Amino acid sequence: MSEQETILTPQPRGFGLRFRREDFFVRIVIALALSILCAAVLVALAGKNPLVAFGAIISGAFGSPHQIGVALNRACPYLLAGSGLAMCFRAGVINMGSDGQIALGGIGATATVLFWPGEPGILTLLAALAAAALLGAGWAALATGIHLYRRVHEVLATLLLNFVAVLLVQQVLSGPMGQKGAGFLQSPRMPQPVWLTRIPEFGFHIGIVVGIVIAIALSFILWKTPFGFALRVVGRSRRATAYAGFSVPAITWSVMLIAGALGGLAGGMEILGLHHRMIEGFSEGFGFKAVTVALLGAIEPAAVIPAALFIGLLETGSLSMQRQIGVPSALVVVIEGITMLFILTATVRRA
Repeated sequence: MSEQETILTPQPRGFGLRFRREDFFVRIVIALALSILCAAVLVALAGKNPLVAFGAIISGAFGSPHQIGVALNRACPYLLAGSGLAMCFRAGVINMGSDGQIALGGIGATATVLFWPGEPGILTLLAALAAAALLGAGWAALATGIHLYRRVHEVLATLLLNFVAVLLVQQVLSGPMGQKGAGFLQSPRMPQPVWLTRIPEFGFHIGIVVGIVIAIALSFILWKTPFGFALRVVGRSRRATAYAGFSVPAITWSVMLIAGALGGLAGGMEILGLHHRMIEGFSEGFGFKAVTVALLGAIEPAAVIPAALFIGLLETGSLSMQRQIGVPSALVVVIEGITMLFILTATVRRA
């Protein structure tokens, strides 16, 4: 093998794809089938009929327009954050900080609305979403700076900042942004002009539509632009990146800021579209589910769309399963974990 061929040989870092796309999706289908089989065994061990349990999940997710709307609202933050994480993982950057970025996005949106100098309206809404994206990107930038300039691994930097973000939410809700006299930490209810528009009958807000558009746009960027090519080269081989003249730090900054902005936007939309106030702990767990969604979507932004919908529908259906047959809704967390395990197994590369 020549020197040039050696340099251009992929040296994978982090998550990546080794298989042809057709083979990869076959492996995804097999992984999902195995996860369903394992879930059926767990339900049976709990003394319940797996067919009845899965039927309850399906009816709970699709049984009425309202239930579909609930599932779409659940899927929205996973879609936005997961699309950004897919870009990070494609570049070999393992961003585990979406929880914190979503939390900071919620702070940005809430502060903008509460301290807006005038009558709230559509401009307030747009400013709140912009502030959410900006603070999310800023939080990701902090982790990126720690990683690049202090040589701290990005997994450690992003994970630890999640805990700081949770404490920041508690701090601001205990202070100037908290509702006085409330029984738990929350902000005052936001005025209706800054709520995201909801679709009648279904009840889901337009954040899911925005998320779909962004995911498709990111997929176009990934596959059809020079930046996307550079990003994929960085994720496949750091030696090839140096040979081609691409800057690894520049790509790292870019994908982290994209992921942070989308995480922050997810937090802002969760506040403005669903809760209409910031609540302590509103973002906890979203980031790790976004990781599941990004992997389930084969770290392809457009494929994150069905993956996010799948998780949203699964969570909504689990509540119906709990009511109908008495299976704990916590079992859905086990199902998600099993799914992620099989997906990781399906996408692993040989050294």
